[in-house]
Order: sequence, then structure tokens, then C-alpha cells
Amino acid sequence: MSQVPPARYLLRAKDLVDARYADPITVDDLAAAAGLSRAHFSRMFTRTFGESPRAYLQTRRLERAASLLRHTDRSVADICVMVGLQSVGSFTTSFSRVYGMPPAAYRASMPPAAIYARVPSCILARDTRPPADSRVRKTAHGEKTSDGSRP
Repeated sequence: MSQVPPARYLLRAKDLVDARYADPITVDDLAAAAGLSRAHFSRMFTRTFGESPRAYLQTRRLERAASLLRHTDRSVADICVMVGLQSVGSFTTSFSRVYGMPPAAYRASMPPAAIYARVPSCILARDTRPPADSRVRKTAHGEKTSDGSRP
């Protein structure tokens, strides 16, 4: 028996959570995005995705928080606010319930964020470019100059 794909209106609400998880989104906002009443939307969302809209939003926020803990040096309080949660205490409790350890311990169990630092390509190009005096220079007529000076 093949599974029926979720209706477009449910995907619209799910996409809203994925895009704006840090905003203060309510189930009423999601139901409005789907064009359904709150109760019907909650039942359909839960039936289709296996978790309530509120639980999905919380899961999305905690996933993003875990990523920020792994890849940045921001404080736990900053990350809590960045993902749209208000209380550091409830964030720590929820995070511990899902990941099995508090946020600070989770970060400590991972490699330091500095190893993930990316250098912008413009900086790489600037710093890996050979020195100007080592380049072969050509005159306007295409002839190579031996001393590196211009004619």
C-alpha cells in the first residue's frame, strides 16, 4: 500500500516552520497559512507527519540549536534566543530531553567550532596569490622581459 503524499496546504505550513522557526510562530499562524481551522489543521498535521505542529516547531528549533552549538562559539543564551526560545532554563531542559545532555555538555563533546571556520574565497585568492614580482611579465608586443621591468 503506497503512502499518500501530504497535501500542499500542510507542506505550506511545514515550510513556514522550516523558514521562520526563530520567529514567534503559533499554531494559529500555521493553520492560517494552510487555510484551515486550528483544530482540523492540528489533526491533519499530526496524522500526516507523526507529530503535532507545536512539537515539529520545537524539534526544528532544537535541531538548529544543536547545529549552532557544534559550529559556533556563541553562548548558550545567545543560541536560545537565536532559535526563537525565550527561557534558557526551558531550552536546557528540552535540549537535555532530546539529546541526552545539556547544551554545554553537548558542545563540550564535539570538536571545537574553530575547526569549522570557513575562509571567504576572496581572502583565499588574495592570500594564495603569488607575489607580483614572481610573475612573468610581457611587453605590449608579447615579448617576455627578463628583469621584470616594463619597457
